[in-house]
Amino acid sequence: MSVKHLPELQEDIDKLKREKKLSENNIYRSYIDELNFKIPEDFPDAKSIIICAVASKNLILNCHLNGKKYELILPSGYYLDGVTKADLHDFIFTNVIKEPGYDIKNASDLLHLKLLAVRSGLGKYGRNNICYVDGMGSILRLHGFFTNYEFKEDNWNKIQLMNICETCRICMNRCPSKCIREENFVIDVNKCVTLYNEIDGEFPKWISLNAHNALFGCMRCQDRCPPNRDFITNYNVSTDLTERETKALLDNNISDDDVVLSVGNKLRLPEDLKVLKEVYFTVLSRNLSVLIK
Repeated sequence: MSVKHLPELQEDIDKLKREKKLSENNIYRSYIDELNFKIPEDFPDAKSIIICAVASKNLILNCHLNGKKYELILPSGYYLDGVTKADLHDFIFTNVIKEPGYDIKNASDLLHLKLLAVRSGLGKYGRNNICYVDGMGSILRLHGFFTNYEFKEDNWNKIQLMNICETCRICMNRCPSKCIREENFVIDVNKCVTLYNEIDGEFPKWISLNAHNALFGCMRCQDRCPPNRDFITNYNVSTDLTERETKALLDNNISDDDVVLSVGNKLRLPEDLKVLKEVYFTVLSRNLSVLIK
């Protein structure tokens, strides 16, 4: 997509803000308010934006406690799936730009990727406000890049809802907190379980115990979604956590140094879970406790 569309993309976001369709929740706004559609000051010769989707898998983490095995889901965006920035850069230079002498700049932390993916035609929105891509469903990761290469092709599309969403209400019926709205596919973030299980503190009392279904995030609006039928049960499986390791997480008896027990013994943390930084451990302990209950 040409960078000439950046003002239009920004207007899409600004319009939602003017119409009060975006939640004023401070945590949610901290996620999105730093994002904007502007050419980076340190890359002023950017000509194009590249948006790519990488097919992913949700992760199964087996935790052992009191002789029982608990099979828990960690959605794809919360763990290390082995795809590195170097892999993406190599792919783009080799398969997309294909000419030497050009540069790219990571933009995943600068842009609203879902909107960019839908506006480019790469994906479409579901009624649950999640981006779907043909051949991947919603089980994917989006990555954005600026480049000073100017493509002849310029993809620009209307914001589109998947056709199936016109008559399907499965995600609305599955949502445990009813945050998906009939009249507006911008969800009510203030009611979304994902928001609250990513931050520290007690869960609001209006979130029922059986609403919780993943270590982080929520999969209820995606796990029965027809476009996900061929992808939702295709999991990666992490190394099991032993009884000792599960108890250490439940007791929040851990730190960021490869997860160290207070008794001084190292607690093995599977490589794919090392993306969970120190700020997540207290939250992980709480979420794990609720899921086991």
